Amino acid sequence: DFLGKDERYARTDEYLEIVRRAWTAEAPFDFEGRFYRVEGYAPTVRPVQRPSIPLYFGGSSEVAYRVGAKHADVYALWGEPLAETKQQIDSIRAAAKAAGRSDPPRISVSFRPILGATDDLAWERAGRILDGIKSRSGGNVTAWVASGARSVGSQRLLAAAEKGERHDRALWTAIAKQLGAPGNSTALVGSAETVAQALLDYHDIGVSTFLIRGFDPYDDAIDFGRELIPRVREEVRRRESARGIAREPVAGATIGAA
Repeated sequence: DFLGKDERYARTDEYLEIVRRAWTAEAPFDFEGRFYRVEGYAPTVRPVQRPSIPLYFGGSSEVAYRVGAKHADVYALWGEPLAETKQQIDSIRAAAKAAGRSDPPRISVSFRPILGATDDLAWERAGRILDGIKSRSGGNVTAWVASGARSVGSQRLLAAAEKGERHDRALWTAIAKQLGAPGNSTALVGSAETVAQALLDYHDIGVSTFLIRGFDPYDDAIDFGRELIPRVREEVRRRESARGIAREPVAGATIGAA
């Protein structure tokens, strides 16, 4: 694919428009674009979800905001400090408004929580995880991993790491820096209570979905399910009850372990 970045996003814009119409059109439709042409397409298979399958979209560049905010049901971000995350949310909402949307995308943020029975034990565990990563990489970022730094999202994570290893209540950037920030590589470190409160800090600035995965997938999934997710959901219920918001018990903060 030899298209430049802006052209790739322009093609994505067309593609997502066609896909959404294919999911929702009640009659055959045509489409004439720069990259795609559709003539008389009549959908024969429709999504179970109505009006259509939820569309998740990620990207941290201005052109990504423009295309993603136009089409996405959920806009997915990597775990940056609170201030930088709020800036991204504001940019996404502004782009959605510019695209004529009255319902901006919901916001998802990804983290890799590191839990311990206490905050101190969690930080000890975080140090062991980092040491293991360093030993496997020989202390250096491989060329393949470092190539991820070309994306704007990776550049943003590395910029946060340059400001310091610890941010806000529990955000830790050392692993992202060690790996070259190729993807979801920032951690929230602490006891289940501390990490739950850190997630709720993001919920307070407009995040509705958290995508979490750990460094020890099996044991972490157990700890997330037993200790972390219930705390987040209960606190969301408590806060919304205090504000007089009537919602389903888990609405407002959907946690996915992947």
